[in-house]
Amino acid sequence: MPHFARLFNLAVWLTQDRASAEDLVQETFMKALKGFSSFRQGTNFRAWIYRILRNSFLTSQSGLKASVSFDSEDDGLPEPSTGETPESVLLTRLDRETIQNALETLPLPFREIILLCDVEEMSYREISQALGVPIGTVMSRLSRARSAMRSLLSSGTKEAAR
Repeated sequence: MPHFARLFNLAVWLTQDRASAEDLVQETFMKALKGFSSFRQGTNFRAWIYRILRNSFLTSQSGLKASVSFDSEDDGLPEPSTGETPESVLLTRLDRETIQNALETLPLPFREIILLCDVEEMSYREISQALGVPIGTVMSRLSRARSAMRSLLSSGTKEAAR
């Protein structure tokens, strides 16, 4: 299934619950199959399917909380050949946890725009199509979301230093 892993990743971040994310992705593919006749050849399939996922999420709004890692297959242990020390592994894990916590506290519109742009590496045009907003809105929302992340991360760093 095209884009399954990436859709699931976004669904987990949106729903904050793996079981709800599974249901959301399943619902997305069911709607995509049912409405495939509405897909226009030559248009961006990725943006189309992400829009279905987002619209399905917005209509369901589950709001359940769960802890989610960036790499579900990452066990946090260094590869034997990397030469990482236990200290560097700990610092990497703390950095990842700090970023994850900051991202989880962002309002949904900011969280989804950062995920689509920085994690899913979608272009502004693809994000615009997926969210159904003008490119200018994408750029503005992304700027505000990144500013909010910087603020959260800098306040988290100050608190950790105390």
